[in-house]
Parts: sequence; C-alpha cells; structure tokens
Amino acid sequence: MRMAFICALSAILLAAPAFGQPPSPVPPGEEEVDPYTISDANAGATPVGGQELFAAFHGHEGISRIVDDLVEQVQKDSRLTEIFKASDFVRLKRTLKEQFCYILNGGCSYTGRDMKSVHADHGVTTAEFNALVEVLQAAMTREGVAFSAQNRLLAKLAPMKRDTATR
Repeated sequence: MRMAFICALSAILLAAPAFGQPPSPVPPGEEEVDPYTISDANAGATPVGGQELFAAFHGHEGISRIVDDLVEQVQKDSRLTEIFKASDFVRLKRTLKEQFCYILNGGCSYTGRDMKSVHADHGVTTAEFNALVEVLQAAMTREGVAFSAQNRLLAKLAPMKRDTATR
C-alpha cells in the first residue's frame, strides 16, 4: 500500500510542470503560442511591498473573480470587442490572474509573454486602453476593493500603456 502511494505521488510530481513554467505543451483549452522566454519581468511591473494590497483584493479568490468579471465584460463591451475578437480567453484569464497576483505580491509567478509583444498586433488605441481601465475599475468595485487599493494597482499598470496602446 505504501509503495503504491509513493509510486502514485512520484507520477504526479513528475507530470507536474516546473514552478513558474506553464504546463507543457499547452494548458487545456488554450491555443498554442510561439516559444518565448518565461520571466516575471514580462509582467510589466514589479510587485508591491507587503501583503496589504493582496489582502485588499481578497487574495487569490478575489483576483480570480475580478479577472473572470473583467474578461466577461470585455466580451460584451462594444468599445473593446474588436481588439479582443481573436483572443484566447482561457489563456488571457490565466495570465491576467498570474500578472495581478504577481504585482499584488500574492506569491505567484508570471508565465505570460511581455506586454509589448502580446499587444503588438492588436492596434489598441488610447480610447480603447482607457475603456479597458474603466471595465477593470468596475470589476474591482463589484469585488468590493477599496478605491485607494484600486488606484495602487492601476498605478502599477498605467506605465504599460506605452507598450499596449500602439495607435
């Protein structure tokens, strides 16, 4: 019995992806992407200090609800549907959750691509970028994240505009 447990545990551990690496070859439901270097630097910002902001976002569960809400609303918002029409929403949700968790110092690694290469072909305008920020703010408000905490995350995300809004 003990040997069977050890064999089963070994199989699970050997099949699991390395920490900080996306599952290989492609996570279920996600489309394949060209190879890239995985790095937390790709998240576009450094993490905040301390755990207060992560707690203000209600931890991993809160971040997950915010991202799920954001992606659902993006698909309905006529200002944004065009730039997201070809998106892999499964991958988008996973990498946004990782990115927010990483930036909020929630103990996550970011396995997505860098902001510039991800958005290079989207042709995002400043108006679309601002609309996305509005949708994100609404999702954070629905989650009950205080306005001051929202602003701290937005301050981390704002410099990414130069890499995402290309027209």
